[in-house]
Amino acid sequence: MPLDIPIYSIENLKFYKNEGILVSRFGPYLTEHEHLLTAHKHHFYHLVFFTEGEGKQYLDFKKFSIKPGIIYFMIPGQVHNWVFKTPPNGYIINFSSTYFSSFLLDADYLSRFSFFSGQQDAQVLELSLNTQQSITSIFEAILKEGLTHSKANDDLVKTLLIQLFITIARFQNTLEPAMNNSYNHILMKNFKDLIEANYKHLKLPKQYAALLYITPNHLNAVCNDFLQISAGNLIRNRILLEAKRLLINLDLRIGEIANQLNFTDQSYFIKFFKKHEGVTPEKFRKSIIYGT
Repeated sequence: MPLDIPIYSIENLKFYKNEGILVSRFGPYLTEHEHLLTAHKHHFYHLVFFTEGEGKQYLDFKKFSIKPGIIYFMIPGQVHNWVFKTPPNGYIINFSSTYFSSFLLDADYLSRFSFFSGQQDAQVLELSLNTQQSITSIFEAILKEGLTHSKANDDLVKTLLIQLFITIARFQNTLEPAMNNSYNHILMKNFKDLIEANYKHLKLPKQYAALLYITPNHLNAVCNDFLQISAGNLIRNRILLEAKRLLINLDLRIGEIANQLNFTDQSYFIKFFKKHEGVTPEKFRKSIIYGT
């Protein structure tokens, strides 16, 4: 296990050709990038559809099975790693956060899809046979178009990628309506952005509600409506996730992590972590490093 979590850009990877996107069959990709088996992060969006192989993967420290018919999605900044029992294959697509910016008028288009929410349970899907067949043809078309470099072909790749997302969202039955710029939708997005910018210092729903010029009750209602969890849980989950990411770095002492997350002292951080995770930070660290 590395002392810290490496973070990669698309440009760091082999097979990278076209600006902002990498498309490949998964078997050859993994052969060229064996270092990606260990825990790491990306600056880009990432998805893999498995047609062969078995094993497990950890997505932001939550374990999921790997088998044919599974597809998973990642957003920039998430931590993941794979453990394979049998050789895998399938399709992999990596694309930058700005890949669609010159193609779509809606800058938040990807937020329509729950598998790009960063909520792990919505990011790993076991697809029906019909859906598998549908997306396999889309992946093959993307691979074919990706071999060329013309602007027209790049636009077609983007169109096919959107078709892929919509096909999977229809299977998942979570495609949000086109009118996704409602007040509460924008409110939810702004709340998530505020958490990302302030979770180390602001830990109470009422603090975020004040920044959003709404009441804490309204904020809770919006969170329950969109995510089925409270505003407080959403804040705590982000703090806990960052704590886990920091715990992988063996150079950081528990007290230093508590200080980085703006806890008043180490003992309060340990109590907070154990209350919500069921183990102490030290035990969590050992379980990740030694698999115990």
